[in-house]
Amino acid sequence: MNRRFQFAVVASSTCVVLLLLFGAVRGRSASADNTYSHLGVYSEVLSRIKADYVEEPDMKAVTAGAINGMLESLDPYASYLNADQYKQYQSSKATTKADVGLVLSRRYGYLSVVDALPGGPAAKAGLSTGDVIESINNVATRDMPLAFAEILLGGENGTSIEMSVLRVRKSEPQTFKLIRTNLVYPPVSGKIVTEQSETIGVVQTYTLARGRVKEIAAKIQELEKQGAKRFILDLRHCAMGDPEEGVALANLFMDKGLITYVQGQKVSREDSQAVASKQINKLPLAVLVDRGTAGPAEIAAAALLDSKRAQVVGERTYGDAAIRKAVTMEDGSAVILSVAKYYSPDGKAIQDTGVTPNVAQDETVVSDNPDDDADSNEPAKPGPDLIMNRAIQQKPEQN
Repeated sequence: MNRRFQFAVVASSTCVVLLLLFGAVRGRSASADNTYSHLGVYSEVLSRIKADYVEEPDMKAVTAGAINGMLESLDPYASYLNADQYKQYQSSKATTKADVGLVLSRRYGYLSVVDALPGGPAAKAGLSTGDVIESINNVATRDMPLAFAEILLGGENGTSIEMSVLRVRKSEPQTFKLIRTNLVYPPVSGKIVTEQSETIGVVQTYTLARGRVKEIAAKIQELEKQGAKRFILDLRHCAMGDPEEGVALANLFMDKGLITYVQGQKVSREDSQAVASKQINKLPLAVLVDRGTAGPAEIAAAALLDSKRAQVVGERTYGDAAIRKAVTMEDGSAVILSVAKYYSPDGKAIQDTGVTPNVAQDETVVSDNPDDDADSNEPAKPGPDLIMNRAIQQKPEQN
C-alpha cells in the first residue's frame, strides 16, 4: 500500500467520522435539548473507544484529534492549541521571524497549501496551491493545529526545515529541504502592454498589506498618463493582507454601491459602501484570479464582479475572508476561529464559496520531462500565461 493510498484511506475515514460525530449538530431541530443529546452520543462514542478499542487508547490524543476534526469541519483555518502551544503562539506573534513563505489551511486532517509567496523559499522549491504537507521536521501534521504548524515553519534566518509533501501528480511523498529567510513581498509592478494597437495597463500585487493600495493607486495613475485605455489588475497568488485594503482596492474603481459586509453570530452586520471621492479610475477593467487568490484580494474581486464593474478572469479563488480571534479556556488553552465572515454584495460568504470568475480560464503548467509525474520534485516549467492572454483578448465593457 503506497503512501498516497494510505492518505486517501485516512482522509475518507476522517470524513466518515466527522459526519457521524458532528453532522447532526449542524442540522436543524425543534427540540430545545437536541444539542445535549448529540453531546451524549459523542460522550458515548468516547466511552466505547476507551472500553472496546483493540488497545488502550491515548485519550488525550483522541480528544485533541476530535476537537481539531470538529474545528476543521467548520473552519479550515481554525486551530485548537493546548496551554503550552498557546504560550508559544503568543510568543511567536510578538517577534518577527524568518519563514518559508507558505499560506496554509487544513484539509482531511492535514495541512494544505493555499499559496506560496512568489520568490520565497517554498515557491522556489516548487510548492504550490493544493500540495499537502505530511510532516515538518519528521513531525506528522495529522491533527496538528494550523497555528502551531505556522510556529514550526518560522525560525532564525538561514536555518533549514525539512518537509514531506504529498502532491497530486506524484505517487509518493516528496521531501523538500527549505532555508528560512526574512520574507519580503515583491513590490507592486506595472507595465504597458500593446494588443492590436490598444494600450493596456497591467498592475500586479502579491499582497494587500496595509498601505499597498496607495502604491497600486499611484501605479494606475502612472500608467494612465502613459496612455493606458483599459486595465488588468493581477491578483493571482495574492493571499495575504488587511481586509480593509481589499475594500479600498475595490473603491479605486467603484464610485457607488456595496463593496462587502461582515457578519457573525455575535457580530452585527457592518456594510462597506463605495465612496465616490475615493474612485480614481473609470476605464474598462479585468481582474485576474487563481486558486492562490485569497482573503482581501477576494473581497475586492467579488465586489468588482458583483457590481459588474470588471470582468473577473481565471480560476475559482481559494475562499478565505473572515475575522478570527483566539478564545481562551480556563486551563490556558485556546481556540482560534472565525467569529465573522466577509460577504460579497450578492450575499455569498467568501470563505465558503470563493469567487467564481465570469470568464473561466485554467492556469496550466507543462513540463518537458515525461517522467516528471513519477520521480522529479523540481518545479515544472511554466507554459504560456493563459489567464493573462485571455484577459488581454477579452474586451471588458466600460461601466
